[in-house]
Amino acid sequence: MEVRTRFAPSPTGYLHVGGARTALYSWLYAHHHHGKFVLRIEDTDRERSTQPAIDAIIESMKWTGLTWDEGPFYQTKRFDRYNQVIDELLEKGLAYKCYCNKERLDKVREEQLANNEKPRYDGHCREDHSEHTPDEPYCIRFKNPREGKVKFHDLIRGDIEFDNAELDDLVIRRTDGTPTYNFCVVIDDWDMKITHVIRGEDHINNTPRQINIYKALGAPVPEFAHVSMILGDDGAKLSKRHGAVSVMQYRDDGFMPEALINYLVRLGWGHGDQEIFSLEEMINLFALENVSKSASAFSSDKLKWMNQHYIKTLPPERVAEELVWQMEHLGINYSQGPSLTEIVKAQAERCKTLKEMAENSVYFYQDYTEYEPKAAKKWFKENSAEALERSLAKLEAVSDWKAENIEEAFKTVATDMNVGLGKVGMPLRLAVTGRGVSPEMGITMELVGREKTFERIRRTIAYLRSGATQN
Repeated sequence: MEVRTRFAPSPTGYLHVGGARTALYSWLYAHHHHGKFVLRIEDTDRERSTQPAIDAIIESMKWTGLTWDEGPFYQTKRFDRYNQVIDELLEKGLAYKCYCNKERLDKVREEQLANNEKPRYDGHCREDHSEHTPDEPYCIRFKNPREGKVKFHDLIRGDIEFDNAELDDLVIRRTDGTPTYNFCVVIDDWDMKITHVIRGEDHINNTPRQINIYKALGAPVPEFAHVSMILGDDGAKLSKRHGAVSVMQYRDDGFMPEALINYLVRLGWGHGDQEIFSLEEMINLFALENVSKSASAFSSDKLKWMNQHYIKTLPPERVAEELVWQMEHLGINYSQGPSLTEIVKAQAERCKTLKEMAENSVYFYQDYTEYEPKAAKKWFKENSAEALERSLAKLEAVSDWKAENIEEAFKTVATDMNVGLGKVGMPLRLAVTGRGVSPEMGITMELVGREKTFERIRRTIAYLRSGATQN
């Protein structure tokens, strides 16, 4: 049997962390078993489903590398198929027309609550339509068994069972003629030969209803695995205040997709004490029996730590590919200046995110407009102009503009002036970058370029000699 899993988001919003983790687990399970991963867009909620949300979901899947083998399939394009099956159920007496209007249903619900009963449809139209005329509006309900139990083995949670008496007759087609989510899901999974349904624990209560529909259709029932929710650091349900934004916001905030995927796989699954996993390791080691039944806590600090690990350890060329978006977002023309690969090599050790890296690298491509105030106040002193003049003279004598030669040249200035290296190096850093922090000055000046370095040093000397720091 070929293992076939699916990820089936509803496009009523962007893809969030919980959905991305569910997609990842489904993707890994399929790849572990050399099966197929299907993407399906469950857009039956026409009022809330939007094209921007669909686009964002697909963009998020592509960015994280969770590419699909089949799809994307759209439920709104399959209504004919759903209605065909509903009509067959009606003919077989496995579904029925329900004429109950909202007022009656609300009244029944109020009475049940007053009697401390579980609110559910009372089956009023299940056997008798005599009080209704054919032209009255109606929905279609599935005739759920009234006796016995629904039992299934959850691959994460173990054995689960529900009494059929607790399940009411599910609406499978609304009065406007559109089929409903719980029914469409069953038909889709049947037609797409889905063998394993991996989804959030909020779907557990849907499972017995769907199993009864599978059985009524004579369709094979897939295996189920329900993943626990993700909580914030404070134990509350994950929300925007915890940083639970769309997956693409993590791209915008400077995270590598490799880091996000590695972090998400560890939110509920593990292999010993190992924290860092290559994609190949995830595929080879992933097993649903090792997924925790308990909720997981999302930590932004842990994600940043993991992101920095990937920035430092992935090939610089790979990190540079993701840095492109950040530079373009800042409006930086990175074609005029050092390659982004060289920027990554220079900055990787000091940046937790690519956004930080881009913001800290602007001076490599365009002139700064002011000196960082705090650093300038600390390091621009009365002998700073002299230190820069001496440094410039030494640097102009460097014929091979390489980091080691540059470092050797300006470091002799501190000795000549009988001062600490910081009193030479820090004014020089401010002159070249406008900032108090940068990579090593030899590397920084090599990447800024010989003539641009000289131009900035001369401009800073003039600034200091003008007495501007005394204002």
